[in-house]
Amino acid sequence: MTDPTPTEAAPPPSSKAATVTDDEAGLRLDRWFRRRFAALTHGQLQKLLRTGQVRVDGKRADSADRLEAGQTIRLPPQLLYADDSPQAAYGARPMRHGDRLRDLILYDDDDVVALNKPAGLAVQGGTGLKENLDDTLLALSRDGKTKPKLVHRLDRDTSGVLLVARTDYAAAKLTEAFRDRATKKIYWALTLGVPKPEQGRIDAALVKRGVTMAVTSDSDEEGKSAATLYRVVERVPKQAAFVALWPLTGRTHQLRVHMAHKGTPILGDRMYGGTAPDSFPLKELGGGLHLHARRLMIPHPRRGTIDVVAPLGKAMQKTWRWFQFDEQADVNFDD
Repeated sequence: MTDPTPTEAAPPPSSKAATVTDDEAGLRLDRWFRRRFAALTHGQLQKLLRTGQVRVDGKRADSADRLEAGQTIRLPPQLLYADDSPQAAYGARPMRHGDRLRDLILYDDDDVVALNKPAGLAVQGGTGLKENLDDTLLALSRDGKTKPKLVHRLDRDTSGVLLVARTDYAAAKLTEAFRDRATKKIYWALTLGVPKPEQGRIDAALVKRGVTMAVTSDSDEEGKSAATLYRVVERVPKQAAFVALWPLTGRTHQLRVHMAHKGTPILGDRMYGGTAPDSFPLKELGGGLHLHARRLMIPHPRRGTIDVVAPLGKAMQKTWRWFQFDEQADVNFDD
């Protein structure tokens, strides 16, 4: 008998198995693990799958595979059960970031947590990412077992308000509110140049082109309708503007593409033409993408309305202060 190759790990004698329940039928394998083993990161799961330590009905599996009720999932020994509540031996990693994560809290109750996500932190894992917000959410659990759930996303380089649901009920209600557009999301941006006119509505369908998005015609069958309200709050003539944005739809990169389409890309947005010219006071300004999810209003899952405002991060604060823009501006789209 030959030894297993490095990519074909022999099943350890202490491995266990779990059965897919009726309620779990149709879930992707990675989402099944996210439910049962909240502390297990995306990268750790990929390694277990790649090395054959996790199998479905005795066969190798992929994270995107859909599960069927009654299937058996073999689990490696480092994933342990206690009191019928699956816990991962990897659980220490999210807790190391617990204090940092709690420092980001803007609003917290039994159903919802609102965080001020910093620019540069990815919301979910992916290739080449060492850290993401989703992997740390167990640190917000009140019982140490139930992992809060993401209900919407922000681009990695966008800062600001991000909601997380503490319960399945809250997650369903918040997701429904986003889907039905029963929300009001106000973003702040620093644009290169001043949009003309200084307030209005952008209706420009978007289509995916490789890793970027682009404006396309309404007749393009692959395009998706996208609408944004915008208003210039303060300006430096012919140089830059503090612009408030209200996306009426939620397309990928929508605000970034729409502002570039107006001829006034967002500062720091290298993907869509936001590289500042040499004439700009680069040493005096903050770095990175100048796009911030400033305010979010959404129906609470059980009562009233959540209305959360996120202070600017340090980089955008530096820029706002250099231009002497109002960091406490009250932007109203209702008039």
